Amino acid sequence: MTHKVLVVDDDPEIRDVVHIFLRNEGFHVWEAEDGLQALQILNREAVDLIILDVMMPNLDGIKACFKIREMSNIPIIMLSAKGEDIDKITGLTTGADDYVAKPFNPLELIARVKAQLRRQKLAGGGSSKSVSDSGIIEINDLIIDKNRHVVTVRSKEVSLTPLEFSILELMASHRGHVFNVEKIYQSVWKEDKFLSDNTIMVHIRNIREKIEDNPREPRYIKTVWGVGYKVE
Repeated sequence: MTHKVLVVDDDPEIRDVVHIFLRNEGFHVWEAEDGLQALQILNREAVDLIILDVMMPNLDGIKACFKIREMSNIPIIMLSAKGEDIDKITGLTTGADDYVAKPFNPLELIARVKAQLRRQKLAGGGSSKSVSDSGIIEINDLIIDKNRHVVTVRSKEVSLTPLEFSILELMASHRGHVFNVEKIYQSVWKEDKFLSDNTIMVHIRNIREKIEDNPREPRYIKTVWGVGYKVE
């Protein structure tokens, strides 16, 4: 199957470079020069992954990411010339799955694309004694359907990004086990190269805000200070 990738950047040179590298790897590539054009393409084409620049005219990447998340959980990799942690946090809080700072090595970006698509394909995989044969994980009012990729809390469906789902599924499938941030990254991203504690922290915070009654006093995802996180 040929994966379709949408590259969104107002710089035509960057679009061209990314397009060439993706095409050489067998991807079908769509291009957009801003968020508005990207949304128009998404309304008429089926896309498997989006590479989305942050700073763009008309509709920037942050606002575009919010709008995309209202209609789809497609993997999104954010690009930006700003590499500070606050920019990474802002990007990931919008629902982005990964973040690459400019200037970047195109080969590294392609590796990130493949990792996201591989993770999406493998989402719902794995096994645990706490998981039934039907692929359902039940923890009090929290139900995770691994086969349908659906999470409900008190019978109400919760919208998680693919990456958030994978993190929650990982910990829920090994209930009581403490995962440090590096292990979470290696298990979910399927890469050995570790980004930063902040990346995992932001995703955990986003998940808590969606599944917990009070994210500051979580019932499900517990922090083990100085060690990592676990699901109880």
